[in-house]
Formats: sequence, C-alpha cells, structure tokens
Amino acid sequence: MANKYRFKQTFYTGILITGSIFCAASGAMAQSPFKGLENLFTVPDHYVIHHVDAPPVIDGDINDAVWQKAAWTNEFQDIEGDLKPKPSLKTQVKMLWDDTCLYIAAKVQEPQLWAYQTHHDDIVFRDNDFEVFINPNNTTHQYFELEINAINTMFDLFLNKPYKVSGNPMVSWDATGLRTAVKVQGTVNDPSDTDKGWTVEMAIPLRSLSVGWQPRPPQDGTLWRINFSRVEWDTKAISGKYVEDTDSKGNNKPEHNWVWSPQGLIDMHMPERWGYLLFTKGNDSVTFTMPYAEQQKRYLWLIYYRQREWFRQHGEYALSLDKFGIADKVKVNDKPNTLQLEATKHQFMGLITDEKDKITWTINQEGLIQAINYKSDE
Repeated sequence: MANKYRFKQTFYTGILITGSIFCAASGAMAQSPFKGLENLFTVPDHYVIHHVDAPPVIDGDINDAVWQKAAWTNEFQDIEGDLKPKPSLKTQVKMLWDDTCLYIAAKVQEPQLWAYQTHHDDIVFRDNDFEVFINPNNTTHQYFELEINAINTMFDLFLNKPYKVSGNPMVSWDATGLRTAVKVQGTVNDPSDTDKGWTVEMAIPLRSLSVGWQPRPPQDGTLWRINFSRVEWDTKAISGKYVEDTDSKGNNKPEHNWVWSPQGLIDMHMPERWGYLLFTKGNDSVTFTMPYAEQQKRYLWLIYYRQREWFRQHGEYALSLDKFGIADKVKVNDKPNTLQLEATKHQFMGLITDEKDKITWTINQEGLIQAINYKSDE
C-alpha cells in the first residue's frame, strides 16, 4: 500500500542535536533528559476556533463577512521548523465551526499554478497541494487526512495509527457530505504567465470526523489536534507543461513541506506534534492555555522517542528508565509526578501519575496515549 500510493512518511531513525531549547517542566537540570531532542519538544501552535450561526458560502471566495470573524494563523513554516529556512511563498489558514461542520479557509501564494490529478482519491500530493490533518480524540490514533489541489481534486483517507507503527491507510474512507471549493488568482497549467495563487474553502461535516457508533461532536472547550501542510514541488516548463525539476543526476528534487505547526522532522504523521484546536461557543475572549495533561504527556513522548532510538540500536526495548537518564520523580507545573516504565524486550508502556489526583496517563510502543482513572468533563 505504501509503495503503491507513495505515502509521505519518515521514520524516526536518530537523535536530533539542533533546534530550539525545550525548558523541561521540572525546571533547570544539569543534564536535561530532553537533550538532543529539542526540536521534537517545541511547543505546538494553537488556534481558538469560534462558533458561528450563519456559515460561510463554500465557493472558494474567502471574503465573506463571516470569515472576518476568524483570525488568520501565522504563516506556514518549514516542516522541520527553525532547522530550515523560511518558506519562499506565503500560506495561511483560518477556521470557524457550527453545530454541523468545521469550516476551513486557506490562501496559498503561488506564481505557477498547475494541477494534473483530476479524479477523486488520486494521489493529490503529486501536485502542489494543501493538506489537512485532524485527530479529534488526541490519542495520535484514528485520524483523518484531506488533500486538495488547485483544480479542487480531493484525496481523503482515514488512518488507524501512524505509518511508522504499521498504520493502515483506509483510502476508501470518504468524508461524507464534504464540500470544497477553489478559486484561482491566475490561470492553471499555463507556464507563459505569472499567477498570484489560490484560495480554498472546506466544510467538513463533524459527523464524518467521528469513529464508532456514537459521534462526539465538539462542545465549548473541546480540544482537538490539527495541522496543515503544503506540498510545493520545484518545476520547469517543457513543451507548455509543468514537470518536476531534477538535480544534476537526473533525479526529481524533493518536495518542499511547509506547515502551520512545525513537526521537527519530515513526517506529517506524528500527531503528537500537531497544533491545538480549542473550540469555543459564545465567548470571544477565550484564550488558549496549555492543559496540564498535555504538559505531563511530554514526559511520555520523551520515553517513547528514547525507546524507539534504543530499539533501533539494540533490537529490543530498554527495561528501565535509568537507561535514558530519566528520573522517576518529576515536577510538572510544580506538581509532583511519578514516572514508570513497564517493559519487555518487545513492548513497553510508559506511565506518568500526578501524586495528588492519582490520574495516570500512559503511552505504549505504538504511541497510543490513554488515561487511567480519567473522568471526562463531557
């Protein structure tokens, strides 16, 4: 499946040395256990999405009055963040929601508009495209991907879990009721002129983003994980058609991957690195604050990344935290927490427990995040 569809993925194969410095929640330490992984622990971006009574018209024109109620995101960055230069072309997104749909608008600067994928579920990222990734349950499993090009060709799929842990993409999944529209500022597939770009509108039914028998649409205060990606190929014009540019050896140059919230690696399928989407209903003054549980989970991802590197080097998982120099007692927001590792050579579970409320969050070798003794507010 992966070879047939050329799904974009990069496995974690080593420790990153450069990047922004992450200040561990436990405070200053002589030797931070996060050392070498700083680029995977930058704080993801966030967006407060506001509820509307009258939805936008989905026609590709993002100048509707209702869209003026939504703020633009920051401009997209390289997928690796500060490790790479700022993108040469601008991309931004804004979002709204109502009781039925998630609405997304994007503006994409593009001097060379082209698109050749014309059928639903064609591999759209073979063209320049705009992509949406959504993980409503914030477990890193059971998430959705939508890709669209400048002629409104859609590729949508569901993944039970990320590719690097043997995720199986369900290309047959469709976002039932999805409405999309594109408006170009220029001409498509005409190398003789210079274009300005294209705009995208999407109305994604909330029911289509549910898994299981009982849909759980967002409520006031619900938190999802979401990210956006833009694939941009270097091209040249041959006989009036755009073709991918090649290097001195005749190989196609790799695509540029520009995103809203940097991943830290060239891999969009790391939902733990996606941005935070906070739903609000009727309160325009809501601001985002990093939830305490999300700060706790950083230590679980620390265990996960260290274990993957250990397995790569040794062919088995480590059996204790001291192999990584990780203490079993840490403070998160000045609250004492206990870390544990339950492991065999072939599987593991990392646990973090608040010593006061006794709530435990866990992660396993597939990066699945779950809670023990967790009482939902919903």
